[in-house]
Amino acid sequence: MFSKIETWDILIIAAYFGIVFLIAIWVTLQERKKKEASEEGYFLGGRNIGWFVIGASLFASNIGSEHLVGLAGAGARGDMASAQFEILAALILLVLGWIFVPFYLKSGVFTMPEFLEKRYNSSARTFLSVISIIAYVLTKISVTIFAGALVFETMLEVPFWSGATIVVVATGIYTIFGGLKAVIYTDMMQMFVLVGGALALTYFGLQGLAVGIIGTEEAGGWDGVRAAIDALAPERADNYFSLWRDFSDREYPWTGILFGAPILGVWYWCTDQFIVQRVLSAKDESNARKGTIFGGFLKMLPLFLFVIPGLIAFALTQNNPDLLMNTAGEIEYDAALPALVMNYLPVGFKGLMVASLLAALMSSLSSVFNSCSTLFTIDFYQRYRPKASGKELVRVGQIATVVLVVIGLAWIPLMKTLTQGEGIFKYLQSVQAYISPPIAAVFMLGLFFKRINSFGALTSLWTGFVLGVSRLVMEYITSGYEEGTAVWNISPDSWFATYVEVNFLHFAIFLFVVCSVVMFAASMSRPAPAPESLKNVTYEPSGRKFTFSTDVLTTGVLVVIVIVIWFIFSPLGIA
Repeated sequence: MFSKIETWDILIIAAYFGIVFLIAIWVTLQERKKKEASEEGYFLGGRNIGWFVIGASLFASNIGSEHLVGLAGAGARGDMASAQFEILAALILLVLGWIFVPFYLKSGVFTMPEFLEKRYNSSARTFLSVISIIAYVLTKISVTIFAGALVFETMLEVPFWSGATIVVVATGIYTIFGGLKAVIYTDMMQMFVLVGGALALTYFGLQGLAVGIIGTEEAGGWDGVRAAIDALAPERADNYFSLWRDFSDREYPWTGILFGAPILGVWYWCTDQFIVQRVLSAKDESNARKGTIFGGFLKMLPLFLFVIPGLIAFALTQNNPDLLMNTAGEIEYDAALPALVMNYLPVGFKGLMVASLLAALMSSLSSVFNSCSTLFTIDFYQRYRPKASGKELVRVGQIATVVLVVIGLAWIPLMKTLTQGEGIFKYLQSVQAYISPPIAAVFMLGLFFKRINSFGALTSLWTGFVLGVSRLVMEYITSGYEEGTAVWNISPDSWFATYVEVNFLHFAIFLFVVCSVVMFAASMSRPAPAPESLKNVTYEPSGRKFTFSTDVLTTGVLVVIVIVIWFIFSPLGIA
């Protein structure tokens, strides 16, 4: 089905790798000019990063290659509503910049678990550190490595294991030597590659559509996409062009999107080390906030650059029915991105798009390597050896990254086995969604309610953990009920069935409310925290008057853009 990668494409991919390593080498040499290694320099880029680099890194580290493939597949499948998570991310990044950033920077923390210790106690710090590291290893690292290996296997015809090894080793090298600064600056370059490749994909996909639409008078373009999808899937055409679904929708009900998705968003964008480490590296509060606003504008792009190409791929099947067919003769929606790349991009642009896929996976992988090593070094090793020098901490961080690279490579065989079925690995990825509401509650409510104490926070965290994991386990053992293959068959009318089958976004709302109530109730049963312990980690009225600024203006513009997109891609819109 796919056409071959040619010499010019290979040269462009090689040039991409060359530029990545040149940037990493430059950053490493700059750091080595300093007389003494510093943990602040290695783990937080010296806390002197500007807003543009921060915003680009927020975007690039979030977008993984599996993200690109998944969003394009969602577009081809008619799940435009899944792009709501990208749109909402823009608003949540504003929450990070305006609400969370001032507390994080004033407290001077290196990690999010460290902030929980300052607000509550060391037990809360340990809980979040352990949960974060386990989740990173089981989900982020493994998913990214696997997706990268598939890129090599399907597009470059490099064997799976060789591709996985190249991805892990290449990313590990510059992460180990350059630290966060190397990660962030390579992220900035990779952001341009990502956007450039996706723009080329959208343009040439529409050009391919312009060749002619069977049974219509359209010449291509957006009208051609609409006409083709109306002809191919008239009964569900609205799902291809609307971000909104009914309350009864099993996957993306509008209530879940508006009230459940923001809870997950606060956890991911405002409290996860993987993301927040970028704003911790900022020169000052202003640069951190501007970086989050810039990142919010960039998060408007995935809908147009990744989801809509999926729509285009599905529309192209009207002329080319075999475009998304697998060997079993079934439509494989997740093949939308590689199908467009290999069939409709000209020589050179294929190489650019493959480079953008590699940029996506390498930026995500380098970010998780660095965040994981930071968590281990600062939250465990430094607590064990509080008098360790900056040079020693940097060395430990580098060793931790090497260990993560080895774990990543060792995980690949099990990873490939797990992905052959639909059960275990799917639920491993769901872990974070089910444990995030209590973490979001502990961070968000802890900022504004001084009466919440460490006992309430820990009770809430463990309550949420038990409820979330129980949902996860019950999903697994009851999956396959309709096919008769479930481990445990439960009555569809029982409360067990309701607990398992409620939409995961609605479940997030339920879990957040329960954890909040538990946190307040448990806190009231114990003495209030000492006022001096809450300095820089809880809200204090500043007494300052509101002043209009560029940040306020750009924030308003971003909010307006989100509202306009919501309207355009709605049943009342013009899309």
